[in-house]
Amino acid sequence: MTLPSSSPVWHPFTQHGLERSRPEVASASGAWLTLSDEQRLFDAISSWWVVTHGHCHPKITTAIEAQARNLDQVIFAGFTHGPAERVAAQLLSLVPDGLRHVFFSDSGSTSVEVALKMALGYWRNRGVARTRILALEHAYHGDTIGTMSAGARGVFNAAYEPLLFDVGRIPFPSAGRQQVALDALERACRSGDVAAFICEPLVLGAGGMLMYGADTLAELRRVCSAHGVLFIADEVMTGFGRTGQLLACDHARITPDILCLAKGLTGGALPLAATLCSPDIFAAHVSTDRAKMFFHSSSYTANPIACAAAAANLDIWIDEPVLARVAAISQIQSTALAGITGDSRFDNARQVGTIAAFDISGGRGGYLADIALPLREACLKRGVLARPLGATLYVMPPYCASKADLDFAYAAIVDAIDEVAA
Repeated sequence: MTLPSSSPVWHPFTQHGLERSRPEVASASGAWLTLSDEQRLFDAISSWWVVTHGHCHPKITTAIEAQARNLDQVIFAGFTHGPAERVAAQLLSLVPDGLRHVFFSDSGSTSVEVALKMALGYWRNRGVARTRILALEHAYHGDTIGTMSAGARGVFNAAYEPLLFDVGRIPFPSAGRQQVALDALERACRSGDVAAFICEPLVLGAGGMLMYGADTLAELRRVCSAHGVLFIADEVMTGFGRTGQLLACDHARITPDILCLAKGLTGGALPLAATLCSPDIFAAHVSTDRAKMFFHSSSYTANPIACAAAAANLDIWIDEPVLARVAAISQIQSTALAGITGDSRFDNARQVGTIAAFDISGGRGGYLADIALPLREACLKRGVLARPLGATLYVMPPYCASKADLDFAYAAIVDAIDEVAA
């Protein structure tokens, strides 16, 4: 069933003047969605990059059901509960050494907003005048005011420019220009007023699946450390296996001062986010002066049901060979990309771990490229949920996807491109 344009619901990142109807999803299992008219769709984008082990994973859904019967919600200011304590302990056992504290929120945007506030609060509470934020060009960090400020200026936030604060831009370290980026970061950090540098490690997602190497990531961290600049790793998308390791930072063997997690934290079942930090950042907010506390919260901070889902997800990571499944998906992606490399219809085929991306030859227009909507519809008609970033297509499946699933997806995408191009 396709819902008519008369629906009162206002959808995200949707131009209702062009996208006048929306298929109704009735159920999901594994790597597949089922619409109300019983059409099945392969979820080639993990439902906006959140689903890791597969939709409706039985261990996660069982944990949600059990928690909902016991404790559904409680204020987290001044209280705690078992699921939150368990998730915090599990996370700290998995992430790099040096991260010791976990602050819960409810989305990728808020996890980054929390990180920026932590960084500024750290310097203010220490009495040091460092207030400037640095970020990579082409970055996307979310849709709240702070995260839009940290993201690249452009179509995503042009209407809201009066609300945004100035952020220093570091050139993207594309092939052959890594040193240009490092030199720019070095110069900016020498000013002495930089509070923090934030980046998406290895892959800039909404910026077009732009990729850079682990050696460069390690060098970015080294420059920040040399100048006492806090390093914020936005692993909202890259975390939980997407790049082939649990964290993208693991490839570079670095520990950020602040780490942002969301999307895959619950396996994609419920919204939950976490911002992890070093002991020094936490300590700067601990005082007998209440004015130095960390002023951030939401009504649903550390919701027990969401935390139960996260705990079940982390149990899967701890107890099962998830990285072996990730490696298998990565190999299938490599084989699929090899099949289109050299094809005149495609440019710049690229991959990090389970994330594969390629550009449509001759595609122009950035995120608003005209080809994106018809291509999305053509894929949908062929049974694949895809969401091109302008003329850039990517495949980022759940880890339960099979070779047959991905062969089907790539064949449908190529066929859809031929239809749209014709």
